[in-house]
Amino acid sequence: MTETRTAAKIGVLVPYTNTNLEPDMQMLRPPNTTVHFQRMGGYDVDEIPGAEQMAGLGASDISHDLRMIAGVRPDIVLYGCTSATLTHGPVFDTELAGQIKTQSGADSLTAAGSLIAGIKALGATKVGFSSPYLCEINTQAMDFLSQNGIETVCCADIGRELGNYGQGELTPDEVFDLACQADHPDAQAIVLSCTDMRAVEVIDRVEAYLGKPVITSNQAMVFCMIQRLKLDRHAALPGRLFEHI
Repeated sequence: MTETRTAAKIGVLVPYTNTNLEPDMQMLRPPNTTVHFQRMGGYDVDEIPGAEQMAGLGASDISHDLRMIAGVRPDIVLYGCTSATLTHGPVFDTELAGQIKTQSGADSLTAAGSLIAGIKALGATKVGFSSPYLCEINTQAMDFLSQNGIETVCCADIGRELGNYGQGELTPDEVFDLACQADHPDAQAIVLSCTDMRAVEVIDRVEAYLGKPVITSNQAMVFCMIQRLKLDRHAALPGRLFEHI
């Protein structure tokens, strides 16, 4: 294998209107790694991102995107949209990760699959779930969790329809409030689902306030990637999840 100047090259597939996954990945990435992004389409920017829209993204042809990201010869490719596979179910999610691995020649993780792995790493079986999604996607997300042996004891949504840019424009204070709305006495952890939501910035704040661990889409992908590639981590990573590496 050709020696590189980094411990790992990380490829990330990003929905083309997403504005928060890239800065989150740059903030969370392990030392001595590089992150390389490829934007992907498959949905209408002017439509409200409902279940049909997100399922369409998950089922869209990403062969071009994989050829482009494979050009940097990444060690791993992250599929950076949670709802695109939540809307199809666990089997689809696993198969998509396999497809990405085959076509890119790199290891692969999905956001949805990483959320499940993060929840299980914490030993949680009952969670509070929150997202900026429409209600129909939240219902599918709870079913996705259930099929993986995880019960949602409380579900919170933002309470209004958000367009493709609206999800990323939520402020950290709004995300904090959304996380707190998902709390329940039986919830062992709080899930913040969406790669375009500014959830990473409030992890420590929510954990301190609620006294419970928090799992977010982007944090979970980095957690799983560090485990998968046996990478070092920097000391400032947010959340109790990283204590389980």
